[in-house]
Amino acid sequence: MTANFEGLDSVDVRLLELLAENSRTSYADLGRALNLTRGAVRDRVRALVERRVIERFTVVVDPKKVGRSVSAFFEIDVEPRHLTAVAAKLATNPDVQSVNQMTGPSTLHVHAALKDGTDLERFLRESVYSLNGITMVRSYILLRSFKAKMGGLRIS
Repeated sequence: MTANFEGLDSVDVRLLELLAENSRTSYADLGRALNLTRGAVRDRVRALVERRVIERFTVVVDPKKVGRSVSAFFEIDVEPRHLTAVAAKLATNPDVQSVNQMTGPSTLHVHAALKDGTDLERFLRESVYSLNGITMVRSYILLRSFKAKMGGLRIS
């Protein structure tokens, strides 16, 4: 491990690695992997949650398996006075996976999971072009992903 994790010992780091691989692993199985009791693992997990090192436990759903076969990315330029309102509106849209403010020529980068080309056109028309302050939109459709990390920081 080359990264410096302030306030985490090597057992905490390994525990986070194991949970990142499969957060449903039982405390007993984690304990066996770490040479700890189930209770000691439970206490460590609880402490990591209380310290907000672990933000939440969740399920990552494959969008294609639920009918969302188009993964679209958008660079959206927004007038500065409308930035927060546009970002907030997009963030509440159920099609939107992420909204990020970036440096560089584009103000917002947005990722949406959509059903098909018709759904993409509807999303642009109803959810993007209708917003005040949008000055330019560039759309990109994902062809193939070589690496995707879900759920935050990769520990190792």
